[in-house]
Amino acid sequence: MHKSIALGFFGILLLGIVAAQQGSNRNSPAASIRYLALGDSYTIGESVAESERWPMQLRDSLMAHGHEVEWYKVIAHTGWKTRDLREAIAQIQPDTDYNLVSLLIGVNDYFQGRSVEEYKTRFQQLLEVAVAHAGGRKDRVFVVSIPDYSYTPHFISQKGTVSKDIDKFNALNRKITLAAGIRYFDITPLSRKGIEKPEWVCGDGLHPSGMQYAAWVQLMLPGLLEMLSK
Repeated sequence: MHKSIALGFFGILLLGIVAAQQGSNRNSPAASIRYLALGDSYTIGESVAESERWPMQLRDSLMAHGHEVEWYKVIAHTGWKTRDLREAIAQIQPDTDYNLVSLLIGVNDYFQGRSVEEYKTRFQQLLEVAVAHAGGRKDRVFVVSIPDYSYTPHFISQKGTVSKDIDKFNALNRKITLAAGIRYFDITPLSRKGIEKPEWVCGDGLHPSGMQYAAWVQLMLPGLLEMLSK
């Protein structure tokens, strides 16, 4: 009799411990993040310190929200077009087990006179590459829109034309991204505050400052935290 009561009590205690552990697991972040950032000068953070790059600020923000970031890699370079980025990825051959991959590319395709049709094909290919390096998980890939560089001291005189054309490229990459079921973040309106907020443009008079990149991360963070909770 006493033995049965003791066994019953032990069973209840064990169930309670298991339930507590399961509850703790539900409230804790998932597996550590391996983050791969793909892009051009905006991703590499031309003219700003490494700590001010938006992928680095994103990494820091995710860590501040309790996520462990195990690995952080950037494949990006100033002046790269979609073709350049794809060739670099093929040469570097990064792992295919990242569980967070970002893609921001296209400003140099436009600036260097590539057609919208060519950009469409190459962007589609790059998006597929990004998914492949996220282990095939579309739910762990996100695209960032092309910033509008005409809202800077160097290009303000070309604002009308550049803005109109940047909108065309962004309409295309947005359509492709959403059709693929991939998350899209539109930071272009933030980039268009570069004249009214001169502190949002770095010393080269062209690229975003760390302050502007921080605003990008603030816009993206809620959606990314939701992505990572699944």
